Amino acid sequence: MICFQLLVTYLTRKIAAFPAMTLGLVISSLSWLILAIYPTTIALVVTLVVLALGEMIQSARYYDYISRLAPPGQQGLYMGCAFLPIALGYFVAGPLGGYLLHYFGDVLHQPQRMWWVVTGIGLIGAVLMLIYDKVFDPGKASAAGEA
Repeated sequence: MICFQLLVTYLTRKIAAFPAMTLGLVISSLSWLILAIYPTTIALVVTLVVLALGEMIQSARYYDYISRLAPPGQQGLYMGCAFLPIALGYFVAGPLGGYLLHYFGDVLHQPQRMWWVVTGIGLIGAVLMLIYDKVFDPGKASAAGEA
C-alpha cells in the first residue's frame, strides 16, 4: 500500500492538516466494522485496504500539524515528541488487544465483536481530537505566534 501514499497525499493536499488527520482517524476506525460485520477472509483484505487508506490520509498531515503547533524556534522539540503518542499506544495496544481477544474469543466465543470496541476507541479518539481543537484552538495560537 505504500506505493499509493504519494497519490493519496496529492489527492488530499487541499485539506487542512487537522481535518485530514481527523478524517484519516475516522476512516481507519470505521474500517474495523467491515470485519465485525463480515468476518471473512475477503472482508479482512478490504478492512486492511480501508485501514491503510485512512492511515495514509492521516499520516501525510501529522508532522505538518505538529510543526504548526510548535511555538517559533521549538519545532524540533515538538517534532521529537511527535512519537510520544505512538509509543504510548504501543504499550497500551498489546495488553488491550490481548484482553479483547481473550474476552471476546475465549470467553464469549464471538471474536468478531471485539472490532466494535476497537472502532469505538478510534471514534472516541476522533471526538477527543475535535474537542481539543475547539477548546484549545491550536490553529489560532500558531497563527498568533507567526504574526
